[in-house]
Amino acid sequence: MIQSPWGELRVNDSHVHFFSHRMVSMAAAAAGLNGEQAASKLGWDQPAEDPAELAVQWAKELDRAGAGRAALIASVPGDEGSVVCAAARFPGRFVGYMMVNPLAERACENAAGVLAGGRMRGLCLFPAMHGYRMRDAPAEAMVAVAAARPGTVVFVHCGALSVGFRKALGLDCGFELANSNPLDLHRLAQRHPLVNFVVPHFGAGLFREALMLADLCPNVYFDTSSGNRWMRYEGGHMDLREVFRRSLDVTGPARLLFGTDSSWFPRGWHAAIFEAQAKALYEIGVSAEDAERIFGGNFDNVFGIETPAS
Repeated sequence: MIQSPWGELRVNDSHVHFFSHRMVSMAAAAAGLNGEQAASKLGWDQPAEDPAELAVQWAKELDRAGAGRAALIASVPGDEGSVVCAAARFPGRFVGYMMVNPLAERACENAAGVLAGGRMRGLCLFPAMHGYRMRDAPAEAMVAVAAARPGTVVFVHCGALSVGFRKALGLDCGFELANSNPLDLHRLAQRHPLVNFVVPHFGAGLFREALMLADLCPNVYFDTSSGNRWMRYEGGHMDLREVFRRSLDVTGPARLLFGTDSSWFPRGWHAAIFEAQAKALYEIGVSAEDAERIFGGNFDNVFGIETPAS
């Protein structure tokens, strides 16, 4: 439990990047560095080689903050094994997302195999990063993989995309923004009404389009994570209070998933994100009951509850 304007509040985090040793090594190699050099350049602690040890570190960090469960994101294609290991180490606490590139060879087959293992609960798609649109056949095929395993969540990053560690390491950040319109999801979300789709950062600058999508598709959720710097695109009149007010008008409190976009140590869990969002919601008059949904209950509704093995 975390102290909040409503008193003690149960908090689950729907957006934590699991920056594993393998992930850092992969990024480092792409930049012509070793893992230690990359971590030093980024100002990060070098992650433990064993992802189970990193999972323990995250569990302790969440305990320290008072937070509960978290969705861990494998932040590059090919690192899903690290998150599977973390979710297996703490099955009642962590659920896993894997990043997938539908254009990669055997992408759907590989995703289906990982999902069949039961530890991965969601697929993350980044159309701007990987060069496709959600209306394209490869994306449709990947969503069909999710639909074939009930309970699988499809996370789709829309709008502006900035990957800080790639920029810091001098890696290519030439993402195609035109590929990331939330409206491209409309047909798929309607075609698969039993699949829950999550759009992070309120559409990351395409807020109007994200609201339209969520209004038309009751299986679309917003993930509230990050500092939401995209608000500066709105001409200076937008703040978190207005973002939440307009989102609640469309989705109600049942389709907002609190997240922080936490990722690396020594920063750890990004408590300032929680504090800013709690303050904004309290100031617009959100009730304690609805705050519990946004910060905790909706996570359980979307990802389910697993009882740890005794």
